[in-house]
Amino acid sequence: MKLIVGLGNPGIKYENTRHNVGFMTLDCMATRLNLEFNKKKFNGIYFETYINGEKVIFLKPQKYINLSGEVIKSYINYFKINIKDMLVIHDELDLDLGTLRLKISGGNAGHNGLKNIDINLNTNEYKRLRIGISDDKTQDSVDYVLSNFNLREKKVLKEIIEKCIFIIEDFTIMSFINLMNKYN
Repeated sequence: MKLIVGLGNPGIKYENTRHNVGFMTLDCMATRLNLEFNKKKFNGIYFETYINGEKVIFLKPQKYINLSGEVIKSYINYFKINIKDMLVIHDELDLDLGTLRLKISGGNAGHNGLKNIDINLNTNEYKRLRIGISDDKTQDSVDYVLSNFNLREKKVLKEIIEKCIFIIEDFTIMSFINLMNKYN
C-alpha cells in the first residue's frame, strides 16, 4: 500500500496559493481518476484506489500545513503504512517555478510542513516530490508562499502538475532511484 500526501492549507482562502501545490496536484489526480476526496478521518480527507495493481491512499491533511505531520502520523499508524511507501508532494521555494525534483530524504529547507512531519514521524527519511514555486526571491517568504499565482505562472503550473501525475503513477511500480533517474 502506498500513501501519497499533498501538502497545503485547508479552506477557500488558501486554495490557489503557492503553498497549496500539493493539494492542487492531488486534485488533478482525482480528476484524472474520476474520483473525489470522499472519506474523512484524523483531520484529513482522502480517497483510496488501485494504480498498477497497487492500493494507493491519496491524502490532503486538513490542519494547517505546519501541523500536517500530526495527520500523516495518524494515517501511517492506522493503515499500517511503511514510511518507505509514502510520497509527500510539496512546494519548494528553492526551486524555480516549473521545476520538479524527487528526493529520497533530507532537510526541510525551512518548510514548516516538512518540519512538522520530521517531528511527528521522528525521521526525515521519507520520499518527496518537490514542486518549484519561486520566481521572485525579493519578497518575504511567508507572504510569498501564501500569495496566488499570476496567469503566466498558472500556465506553467498546469504543465508541471500534469507531469506529476505520471510521476505518481510510476511511483507505484518503479524503484525510487529509477523514478529519480527518469524525472530529475
